[in-house]
Amino acid sequence: MKTLLLTERDVKELLSMDEFMKAVELAFREKGLDHVQMPAKLYLFYNKYNGDLRTMPSYLEELNVSAVKVVNVHPENRVKYGLPTIMATIVLVDPKNGAPLAIMGGTYITDMRTGAAGGIVAKYLAKKDSRVVGLVGAGAQARTQLMSLISLYKRLEEVRVWSRTKKTREAYTAEMKPKYGDVAKIVPVENAKDAVEGADIVVTSTPSREPIVSNDWVTSGMHFNCIGADAPGKQELDPDILRRAKIFVDDWEQASHSGEINVPLARGIITRQNVLAEIGEVVAGLKPGRTSPDEITVFASTGLAVQDAVTADIAYKKALAKGIGKFVEIV
Repeated sequence: MKTLLLTERDVKELLSMDEFMKAVELAFREKGLDHVQMPAKLYLFYNKYNGDLRTMPSYLEELNVSAVKVVNVHPENRVKYGLPTIMATIVLVDPKNGAPLAIMGGTYITDMRTGAAGGIVAKYLAKKDSRVVGLVGAGAQARTQLMSLISLYKRLEEVRVWSRTKKTREAYTAEMKPKYGDVAKIVPVENAKDAVEGADIVVTSTPSREPIVSNDWVTSGMHFNCIGADAPGKQELDPDILRRAKIFVDDWEQASHSGEINVPLARGIITRQNVLAEIGEVVAGLKPGRTSPDEITVFASTGLAVQDAVTADIAYKKALAKGIGKFVEIV
């Protein structure tokens, strides 16, 4: 038995955003139809290092695909160690015997499948004629979320980006304009309010533990992709927004303790009854998503292990076909 090793560079050569979006939509649907085994993420907290480690196993029974991802979040990595904030490794497992089919870099997959999820969610929850996007945060997710939204809508009227530092948002703008300047006007803004007010879609992707987006800035018809709250205690939205909105999650168990809804739930500001559905149920046609252009919709993302498994399986099969990677004998 030989195991295929794929580096981050290998994986980047194999998968496009369109492929990620198709894979993520499939993963959502399979979860909505209850065709998956996917325990909630297990966390280790490295408090003295301001970081954590998560394990994410899954099995898509109808597709016969299984994988385990190990992923960290260390916000100080770039400054202290010159490493990415988030790094991941995925082991693709053969369900029939448990053997490791492949071990691959999972950081690119994590970034891209999370961005792709934002695009698929917008397909079901945002207005069909959405044209203005507000980005609260200008990190890796601001890049892949924009990539998926442009893949979905093809053209956007305006993309406003805000981050805590002028340097970061201007660097983001300088990077994105050559890529997407012909299909969207990309502008940095000086405060979060300027990014949010009047937007059709707002993407929040910061590590904040205090609300950044005020309820006063929110008007009817907005859709929020809340990406940054991915651990207990994190939140980016004023809880009053959630009380006005139709709330959807990717996974109830994960979202209730680590997604955008975790703090308002813990404080009794909202209850489980405020959450209308998991997005997989919407994708599978079991529950409705947006039903009118005036609704405010919120998606609380925590990231699903099944998304990693499906995309890792595609990468593995394409690598075999193209002769990419290196085989090693591990077992």
